[in-house]
Amino acid sequence: MVTISFFRFSGFLDKWWAFTQMGIARLSTKEIKGLRFVKLLGSGGLTGFGSWPNWTVYSLLCVWESQEAQENFFNKNLFFLGFIKRSIAHQNIFLQSISAHGTWDGQQPFETSKHKSDGKIAVITRGKIKLSKLWTFWQFVSPASNDMQGKEGMIFCIGVGELPLIQQATFSIWESTELMTKYAYHSKQHLEVIKKTRELGWYEEELFARFEVLKIEGNWK
Repeated sequence: MVTISFFRFSGFLDKWWAFTQMGIARLSTKEIKGLRFVKLLGSGGLTGFGSWPNWTVYSLLCVWESQEAQENFFNKNLFFLGFIKRSIAHQNIFLQSISAHGTWDGQQPFETSKHKSDGKIAVITRGKIKLSKLWTFWQFVSPASNDMQGKEGMIFCIGVGELPLIQQATFSIWESTELMTKYAYHSKQHLEVIKKTRELGWYEEELFARFEVLKIEGNWK
């Protein structure tokens, strides 16, 4: 089971508190039973894909060994409940892995299955950018990422990451596999980014994963 939670903060003190959690998240989640993989991620400015951080929105990505472990964390863990308490809006998105290619910090956290979804799907793309390619990367990718906004079939899309500029990920939800594929293979800007990725070798590490959206909870608008 995979979950990704988003939290929106308002006011200097709560924004500062959320930012400080980026530095202690690994220690706070290290001994949680049944938690196989976890990342606390910041977000980009503007539409979520700017090179400057958005100090308002953070996300927590988790991979669980069981539903029981996930429920215990959501209901009892003080680290997680602190985010719920201090945020002005949040949403928990529950996912089932469909396919995954590549690695994240040297490991593949998501399972690959033969499962097919007829409903909403989510996609995570993540890359660790080579320092020598930063300038070229942001010249091409930022306009293409912003072009995703408002595309047919897109429900939600945001740029997130562990480190500004260098470790970047995109999380999106689509009405169907067909509409997501239509964007991926027919958007001129997206196809240009794929071409440049192959030509210029921007990434030290890449990952692409697809999920079925099981349910979404929370008060996020």
